[in-house]
Amino acid sequence: MAGKPKRKQVSRSGRFASGPGKDVERFTESISFDWRLWRHDILGSIAHASMLQKIGVLTKKELADIKRGLKEIGAEIAAGKFKWKPELEDVHMNIEGELTHRVAAGAKLHTSRSRNDQIALDIRLWLRDEILELIGEIHVLQESLVELGAANETVVIPGYTHLQRAQPVPFPHHLLAYVEMFERDQQRLVDCLDRVNVCPLGNCALAGSTLPLDREFVAEMLGFVDAKGKPRLTQNSMDGISDRDFAVEFCSAAALIAVHLSRLAEDWILWASAEFDFIRISDAYTTGSSLMPQKRNPDIAELARGKTGRVVGNLMAMLTLLKGLPMTYNRDLQEDKERLFDSVDTVRATVRLTAAMAGATSVNAETCLSAASDPTLLATDLADYLVRQGVAFREAHHIVGTIVAVSEKTGKALNELTVAELKAIDSRIGKDALKVFDLATALGARTSTGMPGSKQVARQLRRWRKLLSGA
Repeated sequence: MAGKPKRKQVSRSGRFASGPGKDVERFTESISFDWRLWRHDILGSIAHASMLQKIGVLTKKELADIKRGLKEIGAEIAAGKFKWKPELEDVHMNIEGELTHRVAAGAKLHTSRSRNDQIALDIRLWLRDEILELIGEIHVLQESLVELGAANETVVIPGYTHLQRAQPVPFPHHLLAYVEMFERDQQRLVDCLDRVNVCPLGNCALAGSTLPLDREFVAEMLGFVDAKGKPRLTQNSMDGISDRDFAVEFCSAAALIAVHLSRLAEDWILWASAEFDFIRISDAYTTGSSLMPQKRNPDIAELARGKTGRVVGNLMAMLTLLKGLPMTYNRDLQEDKERLFDSVDTVRATVRLTAAMAGATSVNAETCLSAASDPTLLATDLADYLVRQGVAFREAHHIVGTIVAVSEKTGKALNELTVAELKAIDSRIGKDALKVFDLATALGARTSTGMPGSKQVARQLRRWRKLLSGA
């Protein structure tokens, strides 16, 4: 190409007589993982170049050349044709080095910009996109759970405390508990997004620039604006380039999402076991055994449960990384990206797979009903019956405990004890007491908001369908 400048090694400083050794290059490079920020690095560079032209540092032609060069490089990266060079350390120097080789004006691009504010910008741009994608994926997961619940609205299962059968609940009521959890997760992500969406570019290394930078112009160009379109900028140059609170905050939200996914996975694993047999997971989301041909292993659910450890670990690593750092930028901060990237990748993949698994799950209604028909699950309802007779709850609890002991001693189910046997324990128990053991009656009596009564569950399903549809 005519007029093409001679390729030069891009360096950070003319102070050093020689470059780092190969072992140092290998130890300090980050291009092996931060290459994924290339789109956002190019977006940031185009915005920065546009601002430099606006304040007179670049001519219109130089800006056009820089934009053309960056777009060409971006197209090559997207096509997998760009050669990343570890000796150039990171995504910024690789792209800028190639741009400078192709476009003479590329050497001006780094005016009033440091890799310190450049990486802070790239991470915010990247994480902003990832959070929006994750919010959408959680929405799909909620829809999957609501639809599975709606398809099995009349199915009843035991609710558990201490993993012991406690009280009967409709199957969709159990699923909607997770829908509520994931709604809070979405709210936390939206809240985190508010603090991610602040532009740090223009802080340079730590003390800004003597040139008249138009930071507001850059922020508006990159979408760092509030609801009214007003630009949002970091207000302290030292904080602006060293702040990683937003990344820690995301990792915290991600850890809690992972915990919720793990709890849901544990329920799925238990329910799919022969001992429970409440659900059947499609073959597409289970695996066989290499030795035992009869096995159907819930591997997706188990991996969802297991991956929680790495997401929680990433949060701990981020907090520990920042704990002792002095102001402002320190090379330690290079270690933030792998932890952040892994949390994003792991949580997003797990959310997607969990939603698909829920959509590929069927419910064994008869097995569920058999388990929920255990009359001991309605022992508390018998205590409530006594309360309606004027008995203090603590006393009622003691009376029903005695009845349960008699049931166990005689080998009779609670609903098989005669009225005479019940009256022998407490004379205030009438023949109408046995009605509390009717499952439909018991669920129908739970009418307050949030309770697992049949009408309330139907109402909540309608509510969530409306909310998730955006109606």
